[in-house]
Amino acid sequence: MAEPVNTPWPCEVPLARVDRGDVSLKLEPDADQRKAIAKQLGLVRLEEFSAEVYLSSWMDGAEVAGRLRARVIQLCSVSADDFEDSIEARFTVHVIPANSEHAPAEEGGELGLDPEADDPPDVLEGDVIDVSGYVLEHLALELDPFPRKPGAVFENPLPTAEISPFAALKALKPKGDSD
Repeated sequence: MAEPVNTPWPCEVPLARVDRGDVSLKLEPDADQRKAIAKQLGLVRLEEFSAEVYLSSWMDGAEVAGRLRARVIQLCSVSADDFEDSIEARFTVHVIPANSEHAPAEEGGELGLDPEADDPPDVLEGDVIDVSGYVLEHLALELDPFPRKPGAVFENPLPTAEISPFAALKALKPKGDSD
């Protein structure tokens, strides 16, 4: 596959461009774009973020495969301290046009999904692939929803008083009154 070409963020690629041949992209949001992404993902900061993405024909759509790298600053859910974490991940997504015969059928009723099966292809709303959207989605999937700074340990505070719905009533009861 060809060497990835530096591409501005955000990036959309027409499906027709993939039909003409494989597409190799290198995405690196600038500082202002990383700041907006960090806010969107609930990060303290997004220090570094890049992705190499390869698009190739797949059925009547495209395969979007890539590798992303990021250095994020998150807030520890235990100590509330900032800490740095590095992320490196690979992803693959298949996309097809809305009018494709391969589009998943809309089924009503119960959802019968096989958790071991491949994901169904994404159906495009138009004729454009939102490449940066897929990169951002997979970065979000790699983030721990409860980030923990290395070495941070949750210590359960000892209760200082009886905690129950009747504790307040018990406090109102006169001393020496035994029921």
